[in-house]
Amino acid sequence: MPILVEPLRTSPADARTEVDAWHAVVTAAHTHDLPDVPPPGRAETAGKLHVPSSRGRVARFAVTAPDGSYEGVASLLLHTDPGNEHTAFLDVLAVRPGARRRGVGGALWEAVRAELAADGRTSVATELEVGGEGEKFAAGRGFENVLPITWYVQDTSLPRPDGALPDGYTFAAWEGVVPDHLADASALAHNAMEDAPSGDMDEAPPVWDAEKVRAAAQVVHDRGGLILTVAAVDGRSGAGTIAAYTELVLRDPSDTRALQYDTVVVPAHRGRGLGRAVKLRMLRELARRQPHVRCIGTTVADENGPMLTVNEALGYLRERAAGIFQAKI
Repeated sequence: MPILVEPLRTSPADARTEVDAWHAVVTAAHTHDLPDVPPPGRAETAGKLHVPSSRGRVARFAVTAPDGSYEGVASLLLHTDPGNEHTAFLDVLAVRPGARRRGVGGALWEAVRAELAADGRTSVATELEVGGEGEKFAAGRGFENVLPITWYVQDTSLPRPDGALPDGYTFAAWEGVVPDHLADASALAHNAMEDAPSGDMDEAPPVWDAEKVRAAAQVVHDRGGLILTVAAVDGRSGAGTIAAYTELVLRDPSDTRALQYDTVVVPAHRGRGLGRAVKLRMLRELARRQPHVRCIGTTVADENGPMLTVNEALGYLRERAAGIFQAKI
């Protein structure tokens, strides 16, 4: 009997039932594949299903069991930002462990591939653990590791010095959306990410403006999460330029593990210890605002030597190898 893959509405009509069914799949798959890594919380799952991305259109699919539960799910982000209309990101393709090797994953992939082709996409990327079942599945469908990355974890309870800035710089910290007086400066600093290692990825770094910076933070908030930012502001010119910043996200407020998002030092301000300083100050802010958080997880490209050096000095320990895998359509 052929496996029926159903496209799902962007915002579930029967919200609780569909969120629970989706969450059951992703948590079961995560616990099976990554037993030592905390699974996503239900608030994170609900937020992703209810609140659209600020960077594109989301298409979702599910395979339903006879009892109404889901056997597998897939979520695809089709980028709409300029320069990336040709590519997409496969955020989720998960199958319950008990339903694996029955063709459920293959059927979901075919539905995703058909969506990509119908929308004129020429490539798709996803993040996978190296050596895991996901990599084996993806390799058989043409995916290649185009950007090797590694997960690192930092214990937030260990004593560390406070961050110190050179003369002329001051710290700024905020929760949620960037304050209006720093919005334009934040966008300029975000655009310094364009020289971050990207391997052979087809996806180009987004071009940021104040509106997009606000929108990205608002999505985290609307999905029930929390985003914290610490910046080093250069006041020497009187313009309030953001010279460096770092971001932490709690996708579920109850999480004890935060996720490190971007850490950026603007090229003109590099070599002054700003990256280390903002990360140390972030630990102080995190302890004050969210004292229940016990660790921070982050990914770093294996070729990003400067950030690896900073993180090693801050006590980050290697957790697992991963990569951004990409396939041509």
